[in-house]
Amino acid sequence: MIPSPATLVALLVSTISVAAPPLDLQEAALDAASGLYGDLDDAEILLEFARIQQPPYFLAGLGLAIGLVCGLTFSKLVQLRLDGWKQDRLPMLPLSGATTVLPWIGLVLGVTLFIGGSLQVFGFGAGTALLVAFLLSMATAGALWAQLVRLMQQVEAGNFKAVDFDNFDEFF
Repeated sequence: MIPSPATLVALLVSTISVAAPPLDLQEAALDAASGLYGDLDDAEILLEFARIQQPPYFLAGLGLAIGLVCGLTFSKLVQLRLDGWKQDRLPMLPLSGATTVLPWIGLVLGVTLFIGGSLQVFGFGAGTALLVAFLLSMATAGALWAQLVRLMQQVEAGNFKAVDFDNFDEFF
């Protein structure tokens, strides 16, 4: 005997209402009172439906790959500028051209994703991890950009001196 469509709909609705996860402790208490969850209390019922996500290893790996590719590209572009200056005295500055800035932005983005993904692996929330990573990446990238421009100015002027990364006054 085939059940009527009304019976099938009633069965489907009752199945969905039993299988639907509780949204808060009040609904979990109602589910506990129904007896369908055995001896679990309200908090344990909510925990049964909690989603446990995997750490974002892919995000950290993608950031590392982007950072490496863009970093190597940026390094090669700076090396080509330095070689052009050595051979033909072509100007090294300004560095603000699109061909130099785009790999730099990619490098900062890659480092941000790598640090953000790595912080998430250690339990930080996604928003907090990416914000901290972005601020750290921007501070470091800004300081290194200023140092690179200063070094190129020294090379062009002919008064190049050794780089002192321990003296923070020279970065800005």
